[in-house]
Parts: sequence; structure tokens; C-alpha cells
Amino acid sequence: MTQSNNESIHKDHSRSHRQTRRYKHVMPETGRPKLTKEDAPHKKKKGNNKRNSGSKTRDLTARERDPFTHAPSGANIKPPKKDPKAKLHVIPLGGMDAIGKNMTVFECGNDMIVDDAGLMFPDDDHPGIDMILPDYTYILENADKLRGIVITHGHEDHTGSLPYLLQDLDRTVPVYGTKMTLGLVQGKLKEHHIKNAKLIEIQPGQKIKLGCFTCEFFSVNHSIPASVGIFFQSPAGNVLHTGDFKLDQTPIDGITTDFGALARFSKIGVDLMMSDSTNAEIPTFTPSEATVGTVLDQIIGNAKGRVIVASFASHIHRMQQICDAAVKNGRKVVVTGRSMVQNTDIARRLGYLHVRDKDLIDAYDLKGLPPEKIVVMCTGSQGEPLSALARIASGEHKTIHIDRGDTVIISASPVPGNEKAVTRVINMLSKIGADVYDKRRAPVHVSGHAGAEELKLVLSIVKPKAFMPVHGEAAHLRAHAELAEAVGVPVKNIFVLDNGDSLVVTPKGVHQGKSVESGVVFVDGLSVGDTSQDVLNERNELEDTGVASIALAYDKKDRKQLGSAQVQMRGITGGDDEFVIKDVKEAVETELQDALSKDKSYKEIQKACRNAAYSVLWDRIKQRPMIVVNLIQA
Repeated sequence: MTQSNNESIHKDHSRSHRQTRRYKHVMPETGRPKLTKEDAPHKKKKGNNKRNSGSKTRDLTARERDPFTHAPSGANIKPPKKDPKAKLHVIPLGGMDAIGKNMTVFECGNDMIVDDAGLMFPDDDHPGIDMILPDYTYILENADKLRGIVITHGHEDHTGSLPYLLQDLDRTVPVYGTKMTLGLVQGKLKEHHIKNAKLIEIQPGQKIKLGCFTCEFFSVNHSIPASVGIFFQSPAGNVLHTGDFKLDQTPIDGITTDFGALARFSKIGVDLMMSDSTNAEIPTFTPSEATVGTVLDQIIGNAKGRVIVASFASHIHRMQQICDAAVKNGRKVVVTGRSMVQNTDIARRLGYLHVRDKDLIDAYDLKGLPPEKIVVMCTGSQGEPLSALARIASGEHKTIHIDRGDTVIISASPVPGNEKAVTRVINMLSKIGADVYDKRRAPVHVSGHAGAEELKLVLSIVKPKAFMPVHGEAAHLRAHAELAEAVGVPVKNIFVLDNGDSLVVTPKGVHQGKSVESGVVFVDGLSVGDTSQDVLNERNELEDTGVASIALAYDKKDRKQLGSAQVQMRGITGGDDEFVIKDVKEAVETELQDALSKDKSYKEIQKACRNAAYSVLWDRIKQRPMIVVNLIQA
């Protein structure tokens, strides 16, 4: 791409994104979830416990089969009439700078829709942070326009901020998604004690009307069942959002990406296309999920001791293949890890995961079962320090331990930023003597996202007038923009945006609009939005250099020091040297006496003492730790 072309693709990346307002939330539920037995709903009714033990289909109650409100069929919904004066604003609030926190606002006239509401997990630059949410202040400020929230699939990076958003809205807003997606959402809402949510189930191929918008859902293949893309039609123009997808032609559940729908949307006319960019730099097709099942079967079949498989808890297709391989090789499936237990239970109840009660065991019921007869399905594929796999590796898990000769399979790719954490866990397992498989050693994982050739194929089918890559880091978005140019999208109609930027779709075309307030909100324990970047900078400084705490007392009236200085050092190399501590005490006491004699103010005294301590520590140990000076006035 030429320099001039690069400049014609959107280049406004200079805005500083800041954390804004505070939010207050209830304490989430943290109790350990349990696996539901297949016949549990029928125990109260005599004679209704019979079922085919060999069948893969659960005998569900009517409420389990249809646990959510159903959207109208949509058969009679007609697309909105085009209005030459209408303007559709497309505003990504997340998902444009990282793999995570996906959230996009569609606003036309007095109607607004939110597409996805995800989160992102922290990396090494966010000590103490549990999760990162997109700043949805713009949605709250325009909540009177909000007609609904549509969710493409059930992954955390598309659903994780939904409980927080729903609690901050002053009214009940309907949430639309497939049954699997809403099942996972319902579990999240239960943890946050949200009981009045309006969850409405949709089916692929179905249309719904939200204000002036018509939304049509279509099937896409991804690493979680019941994923969809959405075709938005408005008086100003049409937008196609692919959602996360790949073109797997041998999917585990038999559901492929709907090429027919994509071709039909192309004939109707796609004014703007938004498409998954995660694997835009991978110059091939993404392998089929089915290839992983064959490898898992071989590894589990050849394993001598226990087998532990770590994967994403929302990767239901992978979980199905783990269960199939375990049962085929005469092993029971043990489930551990909070989210793994919860998602296994939800997927089984809704009919998306098929494994019999007799083949499934809770980790607390392992007594008496030989190691060579179990496969442990757990969380921890990203090296999270509190995950099940990390606790097993460190010997801190309550019910599962690992021995030399056991097999561990890490069936996932590290999310960018998690590579060190994953390597740390692998090394811990290797020291014990476990036989560890990850994607470097065997094809135990394939991506759920389309590679470059698949992305070009979809672009060629849809033939959009304008294109905006989404869901990716800056390099992914840029690579996807180049793919769009390669298949014929005019460069002037390709927009690489930042979170908070906007596009305006009109009957005359697409152009960039005004930016809105955006940024991130940190979830830190029970605090949501209170942790600032300054706090994170201080935490990183403490981690890098340690802290010295100095306490001094003086008589405010007589301007005399009271007692001797108290010095404590934590995390400072050489900070326990009594001679270093003595030198620091003498320096700050001298500085205090000098400052008092010159009648300096409280802040001036504090600064002078801090500088004196800095000078001594740099001279003695060549370090500049964080120094906290506490002045006590008597």
C-alpha cells in the first residue's frame, strides 16, 4: 500500500483515551457451581425418570428446552424505507485496539442498538486488575434511545461487560442472542444478582425490528456453538457485521457459515461491512476443529497416567471432543475450575454438550478412581495464577495432584501478553515430570477465527461499498484493510478506526464522523471504575523499585523535631542494611531541622525530606524506590 493510500485510510490516532466515571455495583456471587444430573428436573415426578442411557440427547423439561422469551418469527418484517436525509452513526467503543472488550453502537435518529458488550483480561501492565471494560458512558448518556442489545456469541470478550452495563442502565433493555449465548449470559447475570433481565432468544435466519432498525441474524462457524453475524438495515443504509467466524467445512456441530445469506445480503446491498480481523495476518485457511479431536484421541489413548486438558471454558466444541476422546479410551471426565464447571453444566442442560452422567465426575468425587481412568478438563490455558491448572501445577489444588508421567495438554493459544504466564506453568509441570503438549509440540489447538484467504473469500462474496475491520490489534486491523483493498474495495472507503471514532452512513456514502468519549474502565475487586492509570503506574513502580516509608514528628508551634525518624523499606535490594537505614535517618532528620529553622510549609518539608532520602539511596545502592514521607505535627 502506498504512502498516499495509507494516509487516505483513517489516521486519527492521536486522541488520548481516558478513564472517566465511577460505577458502583453489588458483590458478585462466588459460590462453587455444581454439575446438574441429567434426570434432576424429573425427580419430583414419579415414572418420569426413564431415558435412553446411550442417547446423546438429553430428556429436557419444557422450561429447559425453552428457558428464554422468544423473539417473534420476523417473517412479516419488512426492511425500513430509505430516507435521503437519514444518518446512521456506527461507533466502536471497544475491540479496535486489542483482542477483547468488543462493543459497537449503531445510532440512527432516535434509535440506538448496542452490538456486543465484552471485556478484556488484564496483562502485566495492569497489576491487581481483574478485568477491563470499555467505557460505555456514551450509551448511558443516550440510554433513552437504546432499543436493544444484540450479542453475536457467548465468549467473554463479547458478553463480559453486559452485567455492568445492565446494572448502570435505569431501565430494562432487551438482550437478544441465541440459546447458547443467553445461557452463558444468564449465568453471568445470576452471579451479579440481576434478576429482571429481559433475555430474548433468536434463531439464525430470523429478523427482529428494533426502532427503525431491522436486524437479521445468520449462522457463522466459530469456536463456540450458536454464533451469529448480523445484517443491520436502517433508513440510512445497511451494515453487515460478520461477528467472529471461520469457514470450517467439517464443523463439530454440523453448522457452517451461511454463504447463502452472505450472497443474499450482497444482492440487497451492503453499504458498510465490519469483519473479524484476528487472523488477518495468517496467510492461509484456518484448519478445521475436527483435526484437534483426532490428535486428542491419539494422545489420550497413548497416555499412561492421568490426563489433564486445559482449554477455554467457553470452547464447547473443544470440550465435546475432549469428552468424546476420554469416553472412547475408557476414561471418566473430571471437571474442575469455576467457569469450566458452570459452562459444562449450562451447555449440557441446553443440549450443546453431550456426555452421560456416568462418564462425568465432579473433582470432589474422585476418591478411589485410578489415575489412568480419568481425564481432567480444567481452566488455566492462559496461565492464570488462580486457575485450576496453575493450582494443580503448584500443588495447591484441593482435589487433583499431578505425578511424574502424567500427561498435560494445553489446548489453546496464549492470548497476546499471556505468553510468559503460560511458559511459567509449563515449566512448573515439566519440573514435576509431566508430559506436556501444547500447540508447538502437536496440533492440539486450532483457531476459531478466519485466516486471510477466508477473509478475502467473504469480502469477495459480500462486495461491500465500504469496509471497517474490527476485533483486533492495530496490526490485525491494518492487515485486514490491505486484504479489502486487494479484493477491490476502494481505498477511500476503507476505514481503520480507534475506539470512540465513528463512521456516518448515508444514502450517499460513508464518511468519518465526530469522535465520542471512550476509554476503559478497570474492575479491581469490588471497585468498578475507581482505579485510575495513576494508581496502576504506582503499582508498577512499587513492583519495580519497592517502597521506603519514613515517619517524622515535630512540634508545629516550637518548630522542633520530636523523637527520631522511623524508616522502613520493602522490596528494596540493600534496604535491610542497617548502615543504609542509619544514613537515611540522619539525612532526613538534618533536612527536617533545616526546613523547620527556615519556617517552610508542610509540603515543602515533606518534599525536602523525600529528596534527601532519594539522594542517600542513590548514592548508597543506586536505586530510586517510591518514598512515602509521613509528617506528624504535634
